[in-house]
Amino acid sequence: MSKTFAAELESARASTDGLFSLLAPDALYERPIPERHRLIFYRGHLEAFDWNLVGRTTLNVPSFQPAFDHLFAFGIDPEPGKQPADKPSDWPATREVAEYIRQTRETIDHLLPNVPAQIAQVAIEHRLMHAETLAYLMHNLPHEKKRGGESQELLTMDRPTRATVMIDIPAGRATLGRGRSLFGWDNEFDEHAVDVDAFRIAKYKVTNGEYLEFVRQGARPPHYWVRRGDEWLYRGMFDDISLPLDWPVYVMHDEARAYANFAGKALPTEEQFHRAAYATQDGRERQYPWGDTLAGISVPVFDSARWDPVPVNSTPQADSALGVSQLVGNGWEWTSTPFGPFPGFEPFPFYLGYSQDFFDGAHYVMKGASPRTASRFLRRSYRNWFRPNYPYMYATFRLVEN
Repeated sequence: MSKTFAAELESARASTDGLFSLLAPDALYERPIPERHRLIFYRGHLEAFDWNLVGRTTLNVPSFQPAFDHLFAFGIDPEPGKQPADKPSDWPATREVAEYIRQTRETIDHLLPNVPAQIAQVAIEHRLMHAETLAYLMHNLPHEKKRGGESQELLTMDRPTRATVMIDIPAGRATLGRGRSLFGWDNEFDEHAVDVDAFRIAKYKVTNGEYLEFVRQGARPPHYWVRRGDEWLYRGMFDDISLPLDWPVYVMHDEARAYANFAGKALPTEEQFHRAAYATQDGRERQYPWGDTLAGISVPVFDSARWDPVPVNSTPQADSALGVSQLVGNGWEWTSTPFGPFPGFEPFPFYLGYSQDFFDGAHYVMKGASPRTASRFLRRSYRNWFRPNYPYMYATFRLVEN
């Protein structure tokens, strides 16, 4: 592994360590999301994954703590309502986990020169994925269980809800996937082009203010909303605030689809998202909606720049070439496309279940990024996915007319 990869791994470790430092002493044994593991699992999982991938699978190095390698190996993806039944006492003490982390990192750092580049990239990106997962897990902890953090300056336009602005997207081609000479996860391959018919897409993500009208018509409020008396609040990472009407609404896929039906529109397909995000007027495709580099975004809406969103119309410099705003950043965007393989899909031999275990018609593709998404995942081939009734993701949506 190169010195660059070593530095990136250390930076990724700092990101996850920083998140755990926000927890009150007793919070590691909390289960902030009923369907997920207790937080102590994730503390050990990051190192267990690195060890099982690098030490055991790739370099065949004998384990020093095989019981922990197994205990912390696998996350869970149960259907909502099917909760695990373990108790805090079923998990090791924090000092034991801390020693496992210390020894694992020391050993892996010693092995780094022998680690293939692809394996190094997987270890780095896996940890950064979990940095976002940890953020929304901790978001669901009671505020008193977190320490040392504070809400960032709240950006709000304080504008009334407005009619949806629709943008015409001409028919053309969209390139999905990635060339095999580049790093990507198995579901990102192979690169292929698809023809996309003309359609219209909302310039902005659907806002809290727009969704509030849906709730007033009888829809269930989203997970991150709190009702106190006659007031709706947004449950932020560190405190509750009056519901910002111009922020994007975080919702489940089921809720996004129901709102689209209510509005007489639809959710975009994965192909339509790509066309709106990356196509240019001259027939090229950009690497990012705003250009071919990450530079020039004065109000960051990704890369852990913020704990919570910003208004949907606050970053015009991030518009796509066709005039659509915030397609990358400020919230993942649900599509109507079930998660499945691209032509030529081959599972990673060292991680067979990463994608194909979820090619079940019960998960939907999300594109873009949230405020907590690392910039590595802003490549246009990257695909996220979740169950349609999973409410905890920083997931937004916008509407299309076909």
